[in-house]
Amino acid sequence: MVVIADGDAREILASRPTIDREETRKVASILFPKERLEPQDDSCLTWTSPPDDQIHIGCFPGLTIVAAKEFAIDNPSRIPTRFLDFAGTRAVHVHAMHSVVDWFAFAVWRNGKLERSLSLSPDSGIVEDIGQRLSFEVPYWEGSHPAIDPADMEDGEPDYPFPFHPLELGEAALAEFFGYQLEGYVDQFPVDSESIPLLQYKRKKALFKLW
Repeated sequence: MVVIADGDAREILASRPTIDREETRKVASILFPKERLEPQDDSCLTWTSPPDDQIHIGCFPGLTIVAAKEFAIDNPSRIPTRFLDFAGTRAVHVHAMHSVVDWFAFAVWRNGKLERSLSLSPDSGIVEDIGQRLSFEVPYWEGSHPAIDPADMEDGEPDYPFPFHPLELGEAALAEFFGYQLEGYVDQFPVDSESIPLLQYKRKKALFKLW
């Protein structure tokens, strides 16, 4: 997903903002102009990994959230430029995870400039690592959250390629940027992701007539 915010996205979400459905429909048509979007039942912030033929989107005061296949890319710094153009100088966060391959990626832009981008998985290694590590990352890189407890490793077992599990860092990024996690107890975090609605659309290619 990509989150575009005028201020602190975590604070905005913690206020349980009301979705602007008309603005959401308008923004969806702007960001996906070549597609015919068919409304479906509402989704929510918990479900931000939609199938390729869907988008989940929500516009709130000072905040826009879009979940779509465009952000499930190895290099998060290379998301389609139309999303950055739409954001302008607002803060932009990309967040993506894939549990099957233990892949995690994120990127942050502020004032139109890329500040940080990271993408990694055990099989592919570090795919992208741009900018200085953010404060919430540092304990993971320093080994404070090992993927495998050394005491549990068997003789001859290869070391895990990172000093942490990518999905655990992905959960930490959710908490840092947006105030919630997908794992753990909801009461631990200021944002209840199930209480934040997103509009759900089926994606179909727009029909054009030749005259």
